[in-house]
Amino acid sequence: MQTNRPIIGITAGDPCGIGSEIIVKAMGSSQLRQQARFVIFGFSEHLAYTADRLELNFDFYRDHHEDIRRYPHPIVVLDYDEFSLPVVMPRGPSRLGGKASMTFCEDAITAAQEGFIDALVTAPISKTSWHMAGYRQYPGHTELLAKRCKSRHVAMMFVAPRLKVALATIHQGLFEIRNRFTIGCIFNPIDLADSALREMFGIKHPRIAVAALNPHAGEAGSFGDEEIRIISPAILMATEAGINVEGPFPADTVFLKALEGKFDCVVAMYHDQGMIPIKLLSWREAVNLTLGIPLIRTAPDHGTAFDITGKNRADPGSLIAAISLAIKLVNRRAAVAKSAQSHPGK
Repeated sequence: MQTNRPIIGITAGDPCGIGSEIIVKAMGSSQLRQQARFVIFGFSEHLAYTADRLELNFDFYRDHHEDIRRYPHPIVVLDYDEFSLPVVMPRGPSRLGGKASMTFCEDAITAAQEGFIDALVTAPISKTSWHMAGYRQYPGHTELLAKRCKSRHVAMMFVAPRLKVALATIHQGLFEIRNRFTIGCIFNPIDLADSALREMFGIKHPRIAVAALNPHAGEAGSFGDEEIRIISPAILMATEAGINVEGPFPADTVFLKALEGKFDCVVAMYHDQGMIPIKLLSWREAVNLTLGIPLIRTAPDHGTAFDITGKNRADPGSLIAAISLAIKLVNRRAAVAKSAQSHPGK
């Protein structure tokens, strides 16, 4: 067996959602299996049942999650037999789903920190399920990763074949954004995106555009003054730090500029402002990449899709793209480290 391939950890997500289905389908890709080995944090019985139901081949080595180590096997499922699973999994948010998916995440983060896996790919969780299980302090994976990695500044970047978008605000209600809309809130994703484009994607001189918050970029304060008070000063600060960044541009045109090749990344002000163009252009290919943490973490750009659970309708495309990006980033990090060892002082 090829033990020099990277080990990618995959959390099964909410067991009541489509996580198991897209994982089983993704593991059917011979191209992925040739590039990496996989450790899945989830229920082996549930994954095996899903594979049988879909009539897909899914061979794996089973181990208990407490016995984790670096495995030579192509696919390993770390099982959680301390959970009592119902004969038929409920469809929709549940305390069981929240508890299980949080446990998978916590263990996978620890495994990455201890070097048992080289990157982390997370299948979708339900924030409602997390709340039902008592984890109200975490709106999502990003906030959990920030806490566990003790990272002060993190950002979500969505990577698609034709567009990269970083978010200034993440899981916040639209009317709550004004309470956290600061110069630092805009500067940090600009800074993190610049570093990611250089270090993760090998772009020597990144060009970053910043979207406006208000219609027509505020029109000199006629439709809101956040561009004048907050966004422009953040851009100035980033420019003075040596970052090639421009804006704020009206949000209805800035993504077109990026598609035309004028910018390598757009910093959007809020979740849906950035997600609508990403999903419109690359529904099955977009990947969520966490910036600002020492771990490599990617995820598909969709949710648990409770409404199609068990119907063999879940598309694994975004998960496959997330796994592929994780493999690429692990290999790039290893190549950079090897080059630094070969040429110390450069």
